[in-house]
Amino acid sequence: MEEKPVLIRREGNLAWILLNRPKKLNALNAEMLDLLESALEKLDSDEGVRCILLRGVGERAFSAGADVSWLSGLSVEEARTQVSEKGHRVVMKIRGLSKPVIAVVNGYALGGGCELALACDLRIASEKARFSQPEIRLGLIPGWGGTQLLPRVVGATRAGEMILLGGAVDAEEAHRMGLVNRVVPPEKLDEEAVRVAEALASGPPRALAMAKRLLNLSLQGPLEEGLREEAEGFSSLFSTEDFKEGVAAFREKRRPEFKGR
Repeated sequence: MEEKPVLIRREGNLAWILLNRPKKLNALNAEMLDLLESALEKLDSDEGVRCILLRGVGERAFSAGADVSWLSGLSVEEARTQVSEKGHRVVMKIRGLSKPVIAVVNGYALGGGCELALACDLRIASEKARFSQPEIRLGLIPGWGGTQLLPRVVGATRAGEMILLGGAVDAEEAHRMGLVNRVVPPEKLDEEAVRVAEALASGPPRALAMAKRLLNLSLQGPLEEGLREEAEGFSSLFSTEDFKEGVAAFREKRRPEFKGR
């Protein structure tokens, strides 16, 4: 039986979401977006999952973005509701999850693939990774958040160059411009991703969720609003068992065992 184009693989308290169309460079279509949104919802509600890793199957591509053969016959209304808004829901789902999400970029991250990576909390790339927003070359613009997310991550100048010219940047340049957190040899990619994911998974879940929410807020609202929310979130964590455990472990010079309570 043919495997689904989006897979979930569990490894202890980590979960991988795998984009599984390697022969099409993991290009995305409506079915995949629906499955991806469903997978994110399922894992967010699973208390046994502490961190999520998003990766493309194979070694050539994280994702080549939206499948052009899917786009070519759509009406204006279909393009808005079935492509752009559907993609936006996935992007906002990633950003709104209470758990950290790591993009594990093993090759091409083009168009919507780059936008999916931008939505994640951390991005770890293979030395062979390439990032691009090439939509302008089709007479389009990014439709899954690239015009909003890319400037927030790399700044307006570099984002403008990528979006207006449609060129690609390699992994090292992506690292220099702040598009990715770290770059490793291809054979070390999954190992490094798991190492980072395990570090996140061992952290205090409620504090991580609060930190993630406030980091996202910092990109949206006024500073004063962000500071008010930070003070509220900071103080609320003082009532948690994880905070008490963190203090006790610090005093006892041992590793804390966070329970998410």
